[in-house]
Amino acid sequence: MKLLLCKNVSPLGIVGDVVDVSAGYARNYLVPHGLATEPTQTNMRRLAKARREAEKERAAEHSRLEALAERMKSVEVTIHAKANEEGHLYGSVNKREIAAALETEGYFVKPEQVILEAPIRHLDTVMVDLRLVDDVRTSIKVWVVREKEEGEEDEEEAETGTEADPASRAEMNDDGADD
Repeated sequence: MKLLLCKNVSPLGIVGDVVDVSAGYARNYLVPHGLATEPTQTNMRRLAKARREAEKERAAEHSRLEALAERMKSVEVTIHAKANEEGHLYGSVNKREIAAALETEGYFVKPEQVILEAPIRHLDTVMVDLRLVDDVRTSIKVWVVREKEEGEEDEEEAETGTEADPASRAEMNDDGADD
């Protein structure tokens, strides 16, 4: 069934496009929500101005996303996760967590834009692809590292010879020093 889009519909096209969709999709979703109508000459003329504006917005958005993709080429994010001794995660790292980590770095990406074949289930460094729009793609490096538990921090500090709390060292000097 051919329909004329009245608004931008993400997977189908922009306002003014004539698309071919199934009758059920048209009848149950597009037409009742005012997203599409019959592709008559009158309707096409009526939506011509909106189409030009949508094309300008789409071009501006495309330029912005290309610049974002260029800036993100060298981005690396670190995600802390709980894991066992072999490095297998107790849970997994998925698209939402990667998008949230990018957001903390100042890159606003939707989880749908993260391309991940399967959730990450082990400690590793993984190259993750991002599809910002159909033809704008980039890759980022995701470091999945072990989340430190309370006891682990003290053990590492003991190995390196540094003390966790300088105030505790001062207390030991006050108690044991009879200068």
